[in-house]
Amino acid sequence: MEKNQYIVALEIGSSKIVGAIAEKTSAGYLSVRHLQEEKHLNSVRYGIVQNVENIKNSVNRILRNLEGMVDGRITQVYMGVSGRSLHSIVSEVNRSVGSTEPITKELIDRIIQDATSTPIRNHDTVDIVPRAFYVDKVETPNPVGQFGSSIKIKVNLIVAKPALKLNLNRLMTFGIPAKDYIVTPLAVGEQILSDSDRELGCMLVDMGAETTTVTIYKNKALIYLSTLPLGGRNLTTDIMIGLKVLEETAENVKKNINNPLDPSNVSDVRIEGVSAREAACYISARTGEIIANINQQLADAGVTSNDIQSIVLIGGGAHLGGLQQKMEETIKIKVRLGQNPPTLNILNPEINRMEYIEVFSLLAQAAEMIESGDTCIELNKYEDGPTFESPNGPSPNYTEPERPVDREPKSKKPKKPNRWKKWTDKLSSLMSEDDATDDEQ
Repeated sequence: MEKNQYIVALEIGSSKIVGAIAEKTSAGYLSVRHLQEEKHLNSVRYGIVQNVENIKNSVNRILRNLEGMVDGRITQVYMGVSGRSLHSIVSEVNRSVGSTEPITKELIDRIIQDATSTPIRNHDTVDIVPRAFYVDKVETPNPVGQFGSSIKIKVNLIVAKPALKLNLNRLMTFGIPAKDYIVTPLAVGEQILSDSDRELGCMLVDMGAETTTVTIYKNKALIYLSTLPLGGRNLTTDIMIGLKVLEETAENVKKNINNPLDPSNVSDVRIEGVSAREAACYISARTGEIIANINQQLADAGVTSNDIQSIVLIGGGAHLGGLQQKMEETIKIKVRLGQNPPTLNILNPEINRMEYIEVFSLLAQAAEMIESGDTCIELNKYEDGPTFESPNGPSPNYTEPERPVDREPKSKKPKKPNRWKKWTDKLSSLMSEDDATDDEQ
């Protein structure tokens, strides 16, 4: 009987680290009930680990806590990759092929790998995503099996500064290696967007603490990925500086204004001594800047609002009051909040929250990648106690004698204590006391 597989994923963001475990049955059923997180401040900036030792200790604690939850040992993890420098670059590879032989998957794989042969200055390629295929200059969704004299493949190279992945490697120095690296925004796009979203045109916007990642799909293919150095913490910082309050106060004020993007209609009340209307002015101004930058990504990707049918909004900043309506008014595209991956059954209601959509998407993506029989956790094994038998074993003719059937005794009155026994017990007690007295003297 095939054993269940366990998948462990880690997502390191600018405000918190989240680790989770998914269990995959032989039938492909995927569920999660265990999740751990640690919040941090200033150890990760714009998605890039700055203080490796601090984050390494947090990662170690998270993994050890997860081990305790499943009574096993984590042997490998899938790491999410995201950050300020992460973006896509379009690359094309042309190849002449023999027209007498069909195009094979192996040939396509080799051509795609050739797309990374030219190094990109100050960047590493962390993933390659095919975008379009052309056989004899005619676009085709799948060239495998076709005949032609030439083939062109257009791919998206997902690149980032070397420090992004290098510091992720430095975290895993306590004996648990990274099984694989998964680009987080791509995993989210694959797991929470529908086929119709990707075909008709969709912009996925992940607004985090310090970065906002924009991923655009059209005709079932990724056409653009970019990371903006702006996020929810910018709103908090503006309130801190403008109204001269601590970060904790500014964060609470931001969260407790119903619709901060319409300052003229915000009640002029005070929240922790801060004017809600004044705070809303700062929030509205900065959010307007972020939305304008998101809108610009359409032009940078070479598409218009007419090419995109919907915007799916996720991340901690996605729940800002009035944000959906403001984006729809500005970009002229319908906006909705994203939902957790439909293939993942979350069994623990305490962790069934949208703020964990990134790590849930990583688990779902890793479940599709993991090889049969592989697992990220070795469960502890316990053996039964020893069994003692006769050296020669029982005789083949041996028959166990019948045991008398236990019968419940009839109810009887308790016997009175034997007087002789009571007297001898008292005498023994007195003699013991005399012996103790002699010892003390």
